[in-house]
Amino acid sequence: MTVEHVELLVEEPSMEAALRLLLPKILGDLSFEVYAHQCKDELLLRLPERLRGYGRRRKSDTWFRDHCRIIVVVDRDDDNCVSLKRRLEKVAKDAGLLTRTEAKGKSSYMVANRLAIEELEAWYFGDWHAVCAAYPKVSATVPSKASYRNPDDIAGGTWEAFERVLQRTGYFTGGLRKVEAARAVAAHMEPSRNTSQSFCTFRDVLLEMVGA
Repeated sequence: MTVEHVELLVEEPSMEAALRLLLPKILGDLSFEVYAHQCKDELLLRLPERLRGYGRRRKSDTWFRDHCRIIVVVDRDDDNCVSLKRRLEKVAKDAGLLTRTEAKGKSSYMVANRLAIEELEAWYFGDWHAVCAAYPKVSATVPSKASYRNPDDIAGGTWEAFERVLQRTGYFTGGLRKVEAARAVAAHMEPSRNTSQSFCTFRDVLLEMVGA
């Protein structure tokens, strides 16, 4: 079975904006759709019914069953990774959908659950070349500082840290406009050079789907 289409459920418009620019760099010509929610709570609230809908479609639509995959992308924020992942896995199981985790290496799964640790902005810190290309006044040495060296372990909120770095050089003095920043940075991101482990895990699942 070959994957021909991927649908992604994400928690906010900035993630959607970034993915619409990033996904073609990873998936090539493979078709995709991104469905954004207004916040994490809304995504988690609506996820059970959304996945039940996919479960019903899987039973009636052979093409969808054999050639489509679903990825749920959620920010970890302050949640426990294991607990949050377990919650996502249970929602998929209750909808009758096999997850990548449960498939244990088999390609017949329908859903892959991925966590952005801690937030989308960690992926920006993981490709600082892209940030500098989007915002040239920002220092290229930011990732060499101890507090930013590990993109997935930045303390005090990743988007807040990203906002502070940009504001020091005159950008977004009135507050970070997250969708605008997502489009600006994602346009320059190269998936192969990102140092955020959560991004690499997300990217590698997509590459696995397309057989790369």
